[in-house]
Amino acid sequence: MSDQPLTLEDVLKFPCSFTIKIMGVNVPELISEVVAIVGSKSSSFDPQQDIVTKLSRNGNYLSVNATIMAESRQQLDEIYLALNNHELVKITL
Repeated sequence: MSDQPLTLEDVLKFPCSFTIKIMGVNVPELISEVVAIVGSKSSSFDPQQDIVTKLSRNGNYLSVNATIMAESRQQLDEIYLALNNHELVKITL
């Protein structure tokens, strides 16, 4: 057994289905901004089928799950960077 830490490429075999979890402020623009960011980085992304949302208990926050066909680690890194830099996004997983 190797002492080397596992990389994303060790765990995921690209291309693969990958769900990005985004949590942000519950405003109408959040979903459209997530769709714009993810759609710009994934040509197969279909917001009608690939988005699932859930409102927080008090309605202040919205969880958005966006499932894409991930082609590479670089693609995922670009999506996460763009999402994390957006002012409406509080956290991504």
